[in-house]
Amino acid sequence: MTSPSAAVLATYGRNGFVEGVHIGHAVVVDASGEITDAWGDPDHALMARSSAKPMQASAMVRLGLELPSRLLALAASSHSGEARHLDGARAILAEASLDSSALQTPPDFPLDPIIRDAWIQSGRRPTRIGMNCSGKHSAMLATCRLRGWSTHDYLDPGHPLQLAILDEVRSLTGDPVTEVGIDGCGAPVHVMSLRGLARAGSAVVLASADSPERRVADAMREHPEMVGGANRDVTAFMRAVPGLLAKDGAEGVYVAALPDGTGIAMKVEDGSARGRQVAMAAILLRVAPDSASRTVLEALASIPMLGGGRPVGAVESPLRIPTD
Repeated sequence: MTSPSAAVLATYGRNGFVEGVHIGHAVVVDASGEITDAWGDPDHALMARSSAKPMQASAMVRLGLELPSRLLALAASSHSGEARHLDGARAILAEASLDSSALQTPPDFPLDPIIRDAWIQSGRRPTRIGMNCSGKHSAMLATCRLRGWSTHDYLDPGHPLQLAILDEVRSLTGDPVTEVGIDGCGAPVHVMSLRGLARAGSAVVLASADSPERRVADAMREHPEMVGGANRDVTAFMRAVPGLLAKDGAEGVYVAALPDGTGIAMKVEDGSARGRQVAMAAILLRVAPDSASRTVLEALASIPMLGGGRPVGAVESPLRIPTD
């Protein structure tokens, strides 16, 4: 629901004329969880969508799930559908003596448009493992097998796995989290505050090295290509900023955290992926250390608008300009 306190997170225009805006909310917190900067409402309630995956994966590790680092990163991914992603999901399932028929993700084409088009051109149909959340679902099934829990109903909000994930989300966000819906992949999705999502990002990077949440964060940062894919901004952000943890989510959600515990969360109200990208790049240009690749961040902070096949404008964010 649109909030009257929403701020402009990005603009899009051509030939010097601003054609429209993407409004929403963004917040930056420090290592103690205190707000250091905010645009719009820092306590805006949102469904975190796939930005909650680091918390979901942390809960599974806490339940005893053991995966190699690259597969643990995949468990927290919204992958592009590259061969390494689908092979990784199959490997997680095989270790639990399962195959892709156990997945309850909706059949889908890969998220990456180039790979998707190649599938369509070759006559391939949507599959459950091709859906971008199949890494998470494979890890959920493996966790159920490990704990001796049923797998046919692993997505039920009352299932022991989902109750453990809810506890983890409450612990990391500091929010009561009383509302639960169903995400696009069929798994439960939790309503939390934007500030709570930023606090969770901060908490996972500051946790002790052997903790479940830190193991997930370290795996994601070590293997950013497993979290997104070769052509994804979430992967580019983690490669550009040393030690950055980042996770995108549907409907304009993003969470990120720097090694010092600076946590960032945003929600673009119209769900725009382009607005989400340039706003996150703008914030990172403000708060990332000097060792970050500014060239990459500058490129991500502007998306060309074309006219007749030529750049005539851009999607950009006002957040990159420091406020007095």
